[in-house]
Amino acid sequence: MMFRQPSRSPQNETTPIRKRPGLDVSLTGLVYCSLMLFMGLAAINTQANLLFGVFGLMFGIGLVSLWISRVVLKKLDLQRRLPDHAIVGQPTSVAYEFHNRKRFWPSVSVTVAELDGVEAFVKQPHGYLLHAAAGMTALIPVELIPKRRGRHELNTHQISTSFPFGFIKRAAERRHVESLLVYPAIGQVDQKLLQLCRSAENMGPTVRPRRGGMDEFYGLKEHREGESPRFIYWRRSARTGTLVSREMTHVSPPRLMILLDTYLAQRTPAHHADVEMCIAMAASLASYALEADLPVGLITWADGLKIVEAQRGKRHRRDVLSLLAELPLNTSYPAALLLEEAFARMDVSATPVLLSPSPDTTDARSSLLTIRPHTPQAQRWFQFDPRIDFAHAMPPDQQPELIQPSAGGGRKRRAAGV
Repeated sequence: MMFRQPSRSPQNETTPIRKRPGLDVSLTGLVYCSLMLFMGLAAINTQANLLFGVFGLMFGIGLVSLWISRVVLKKLDLQRRLPDHAIVGQPTSVAYEFHNRKRFWPSVSVTVAELDGVEAFVKQPHGYLLHAAAGMTALIPVELIPKRRGRHELNTHQISTSFPFGFIKRAAERRHVESLLVYPAIGQVDQKLLQLCRSAENMGPTVRPRRGGMDEFYGLKEHREGESPRFIYWRRSARTGTLVSREMTHVSPPRLMILLDTYLAQRTPAHHADVEMCIAMAASLASYALEADLPVGLITWADGLKIVEAQRGKRHRRDVLSLLAELPLNTSYPAALLLEEAFARMDVSATPVLLSPSPDTTDARSSLLTIRPHTPQAQRWFQFDPRIDFAHAMPPDQQPELIQPSAGGGRKRRAAGV
């Protein structure tokens, strides 16, 4: 099923963050220190030179481990290589570029972990560097699965190592601000929906031949200076004594206008999930329609009515998906106002498709195709990964509110996941 939510999934909870202290001793290190102290006490009690030698050797190994772990992280620079965008629920690859600026010493067994922007992903981003020679650069790929749309800032990250013996764990925090734009979830779209949009355009009352193209014959006109001579109709021109040109029509492809309603009547997880489903359906429909070479436009609310004219191409697809990824919270612009403004400004020759979470959205216009989440037609036309949790697919600053009873018998609100 399309919108089946799993009972428990890593995407349903806040992403845990693991932050290591600047200097720590591992369990193996504690055992080693215990043995070293035991050896020291035995050497003091017995006054045996061999035991003193073993104790000194063990103490020296501990000091060497402490010093080497510091050298490994010293002069080690890190740069992220982020993709242009990511998509909710789809694996994406992020590369970490380590540059070792030391002249002689290599950097070995280094782990990198993100501390900021972690809520955008299912798991905290981690990477492991096996070896970076002195003066060399190493590239480490890491696979991430985003779970929230929007623009996420990655700033603080932590590099750590337990080299050489695993006794001492040393960590250091670095800062480098970069951002990653995550598109809404894009699912599979049934071809019947695109065919329905095409048929609505081809059979509508507004379809008429348009002049100025090179597709089909429209009529004859007087040839004007500067026009291409290849369209001159020489037989008619010789008969009339005046240059006559053939006028061709332009076959306009169907144009799709997506009307996206993001109004939240209540800040509950269920209402947020319905809005995120509509955003994901809009992204899926726009992406597949543009891949089918259909001009696609978008009308929605984004701190005011936002109208994107119907166009084609990869750049237009990126612009539409970027707008959908960064849609703000809408608690003041219901679907009725959206429809009124949209039909007042929209081109009448476009095919409108309304995606709305509200079951009360109605319109007298027969040309309007309305799709709502959880309906049979939505489940038939859109297929998403069932592991995607739409109740937590919004940006972190748009978390739903949970209503819980307070100690005094009233009700209080708090953001989900806090």
